[in-house]
Amino acid sequence: MRIDRERLTPTNAPLVGFGGTKVFPLGAITLSMTACDYPQQITREVTFLVVDCSSAYNAILGRPTLNSWKAVTSTYHLMIKFPMEYEVGELRGNQIVARECYIAILEMEDQQQMMCIRKQRALAELVEELEEVSLDDTRPERTTRIGTLASWLVRQTLTTFLKDNQDVFTWSHEDMPGIDPSVMVHKLNVSPSFPPIRQKKRVFAQKRDKAIIEEVRKLLEEDFIREVYYPNWLANVVMVKKANGKWRMCVDFTDLNKACPKDSYPLLRIDTLVDSTARHQLLTFMDAFSGYKQIKMEESNQEKTSFVTSQGLFCYKAMPFGLKNAGATY
Repeated sequence: MRIDRERLTPTNAPLVGFGGTKVFPLGAITLSMTACDYPQQITREVTFLVVDCSSAYNAILGRPTLNSWKAVTSTYHLMIKFPMEYEVGELRGNQIVARECYIAILEMEDQQQMMCIRKQRALAELVEELEEVSLDDTRPERTTRIGTLASWLVRQTLTTFLKDNQDVFTWSHEDMPGIDPSVMVHKLNVSPSFPPIRQKKRVFAQKRDKAIIEEVRKLLEEDFIREVYYPNWLANVVMVKKANGKWRMCVDFTDLNKACPKDSYPLLRIDTLVDSTARHQLLTFMDAFSGYKQIKMEESNQEKTSFVTSQGLFCYKAMPFGLKNAGATY
């Protein structure tokens, strides 16, 4: 609006977001605002707080303004109604513009998260240098990294040990046979008093939907999921941004988990695990490659894990994240 900063009235009250973040306004300004078209028209003096931040909206009306208008809002109808001298004024929104603003906000959040990730990477410092070690001279892609703070003798012993036992490692999902179902499968104990629930399919922005398509393709290739057609239980996927900026696809098993009682088997306390490392020279943070996926779902329970995407309906053949008691089974 090209308003000079000299017209702003200083203010010290910060705006606080849901996450506790504070934004200090540049100042406040009172402007004459006209809403609706003649004859259902209202003109009022409105005081705005001016902030310097990216947003898909040029201005936001707060509760004090809406209260002064005696306005009634309906987010479902995208409409505001307010009393006038002889009639009721109406201010209607636009569904297409509202959707465009929502998508613009999501893209801004993605850009801000990527900037934060870059800053964190720039500030992160390695505790020690890592040495890349080849475990198979005939297959150069089979490498690992070990720390250099250990003595040369310890590093050589560790390297020899890894080379002699490289057959226990999986380098791709094809190398991962998983746990034999006769040894362990994950079972769902669904209470018969809970009726099956089919969640209505959610619509995702283009970037998220593209990530869902890619993840479904990978899961099908790795034989972790299969297509289903008429499941009784159906859940939506939820996209979560990972620390590296990529998307993680999760499934909203909220309704299914409500129908399952909790397994109260106590897991080991973290202080017990830490104490058990005493008097050992080496500590490994090795993670089991797709550990959850190595445990199969019981065949009769597979369709209860069904989820919906733009590519169709699928269910898990392997134990997925998000299921109640999956941690206890693992």
